[in-house]
Amino acid sequence: MEETVMEEPICEEAILAEEIPEVKPTAVVNKNGVKAEAATASGGVASGGGGAASGFSGTKIFTWFMVLALLGVWSSVAVVWLDLVDYDNVIARAKEFPFNFSEVLQGKLSAYDADGDGDFDVEDAKVLLDESPGEVASKKNRTKGVKERPVSLVQKEAKEESAVEEQTEPIVEEVIQTTEGTEEEEQLPPNPSQEQQAPEGESPDAVGTPEKSEDATEEAFEGKLAVEAEAAVQVEETAVPLPPISDDFVPDDSRDEATQPYEESKQFTDRPGSQETREAEAESVPEPEANVESVPELEAVPQLKDEAVPELKEEPVAVEEETTQEDSEGNAEDQPEDMLKYKAKKKKPKLLNKFEKTIKTEIDAAEKLRKKGKVEEAVRAFDTLVQQYPQSPRCRYGKALAEDDLAEKMRSNDMLQKALSTYKEASELPNATPDLIKATLKKRAERQQFLGRMRGALATLEKLVQIFPEDVALKNDLGVAHLLIGDNKSAKRVYEEVLAIAPSNGFAKVHYGFILKSENKIAESIPFLRDGLESGDPGTDDGRFYFHLGDALQRMGDDSAYKWYERGHQRGHFASVWQRSLYNVDGLKAQPWWTPKDTGYMDLVKTLERNWRTIRDEALSVIDKSTGLFVPEEENLREKGEWGQFTLWQQGKKAGESCHSVPKTCGLLERYPEATGCKRGQIKFSVMQPGTHVWPHTGPTNCRLRMHLGLVIPKTGCKIRCTNDTRAWEEGKVLIFDDSFEHEVWQDADSYRLIFIVDVWHPELTQYQRQTLSPI
Repeated sequence: MEETVMEEPICEEAILAEEIPEVKPTAVVNKNGVKAEAATASGGVASGGGGAASGFSGTKIFTWFMVLALLGVWSSVAVVWLDLVDYDNVIARAKEFPFNFSEVLQGKLSAYDADGDGDFDVEDAKVLLDESPGEVASKKNRTKGVKERPVSLVQKEAKEESAVEEQTEPIVEEVIQTTEGTEEEEQLPPNPSQEQQAPEGESPDAVGTPEKSEDATEEAFEGKLAVEAEAAVQVEETAVPLPPISDDFVPDDSRDEATQPYEESKQFTDRPGSQETREAEAESVPEPEANVESVPELEAVPQLKDEAVPELKEEPVAVEEETTQEDSEGNAEDQPEDMLKYKAKKKKPKLLNKFEKTIKTEIDAAEKLRKKGKVEEAVRAFDTLVQQYPQSPRCRYGKALAEDDLAEKMRSNDMLQKALSTYKEASELPNATPDLIKATLKKRAERQQFLGRMRGALATLEKLVQIFPEDVALKNDLGVAHLLIGDNKSAKRVYEEVLAIAPSNGFAKVHYGFILKSENKIAESIPFLRDGLESGDPGTDDGRFYFHLGDALQRMGDDSAYKWYERGHQRGHFASVWQRSLYNVDGLKAQPWWTPKDTGYMDLVKTLERNWRTIRDEALSVIDKSTGLFVPEEENLREKGEWGQFTLWQQGKKAGESCHSVPKTCGLLERYPEATGCKRGQIKFSVMQPGTHVWPHTGPTNCRLRMHLGLVIPKTGCKIRCTNDTRAWEEGKVLIFDDSFEHEVWQDADSYRLIFIVDVWHPELTQYQRQTLSPI
């Protein structure tokens, strides 16, 4: 037996078996107290030597497999939890790109909000580096429902160790896709050897994660591409809003007496003290007793205050949108709900040409700065775009809007002039869309009117009408431009053209009726004014149209005038049916008749009454028609008779050389700034001949009170009504009333009536308000 064993081939196991003596197991006491020996393995090995060797080889392979698996798992844990990857640097590097990164992270990468805290942050990045995008999306879909795939592209770069152990950090990069990918492009795999744009919505690949099969990775990648291509098409078709036009300049508008009724010169003037509810101060009213028939200036269309023109809400990334003009409150029907249903829908503007759609991301970024009020940064951003894309009309239009906003912020006419030039450049560039041309030139005309360049605005609007001859709204604006330079004849022709093609256009009707009334065609004006107001069309809900319709009806003896005054009051245009001034300061005491004590101007009243004969004598010395100092009233307030006036102060300034003729009277008034400094009033002599009747009318503002000093008063036949209280003058006595209330005058005596009119500031106006209110 020993010889047989020695003849067997020598192997490692046999040698080990000979060298190691057999060790007997120690006796073990079982739980029953009986000794037992452990079973030996020698017999098993001797009897099954071949089987033992085979089993040991399988165990070795399994052991190494488990070791490698555990190493892989712990390597992944170490990468994430031992901060081997600088995630903060990943975010910082991504923010260096010229896009609104925070918006992309919080909005368009919300699908990768792995930890459910509502944003994309470092913790989300950690999870994403350990999970595939499909796994993250799957988790979110199971918990929150399927979200829309993001549109932005995220740059990925796999972290690799090269032969020289060079390590690169992953960079997250936002790129907004603007063109549709083709099916071939969707199938192209990313090139891992260089930085390139990753498919939209793709999250960074895992770094140091457990291995995944190439088939599964490729399938997930192609699936993402298909979804992202669909999202890109949606972005291409998304409407973008026109930048809101913010026009809250508050101009001061001093005028000469000789300017046209519509002519105005608007400048940037800080007027925080003005609390007027009707910011139409910039319009001219030649006389304090506003001529119902004279044409007070109309504001540019669309109106800034009286018309309900909505401001577009700020959008995160937007350039164009479908705009809708709010319901005008102009319908005077007893059922205002009918009016509120009216909406003038505008066609969605197309401001981007084909090329500009490829740079929409950059335009959006600059536009967002402007909408957020960062106008200086917006100007710089658009200026950079203009230099980079000099043939882009939209970039230049955006620059003009930003310069316009900066002019408002700086209250600078020079900057506004620069914006006007940029508007013009944008409209003249090739490939400008029709909607952009229209928006640009309309904005330019509006700002020209603001600066008082009415003829320049007229030329701009004429050009617009030539380009868009079918646009009725532009023709309506052109009619207003003619009115603003006092060219009623041309305005009338424009509105006749509009009504020929659009007979129900309410805006054209009220303006056409307004012009007819200024021509003293009272009866003809009424149906146009009434129908226009009842239409409720945008631009018709204006206190002046209620004012003139009511006045026309009064002159025709129609008591329904007060029905329209009441509706104007309900619309907020008039303080009351009686007090119908349009340019008011809120909160001032309102009563038709005042006593000297009420006004607080007792010293002025006493001076006038003590010196009334001196004042009378100087007036009589120049009352002769040959002097030419007394001029006929030209406001068309008279039904009949003769009414002459001689003005000494107008809008807080001396009227030429008038005081040279009556030096004593002017000397008496010099020390009363509440009168001579009243920019919304006048100081003048008024002579009225027998047989004169002045229509019921109101003054333009509640900011003044009017004093009448009787100089030559017939014993009977002369009276004045204010509201429903009628009084008479007395020689040497002062009557005080608020001419913003309706008043009417009769002169039925046998001789002329001569009075001295002195307007004073309303006593409740502060000194600052008196200095900052614009003249009327």
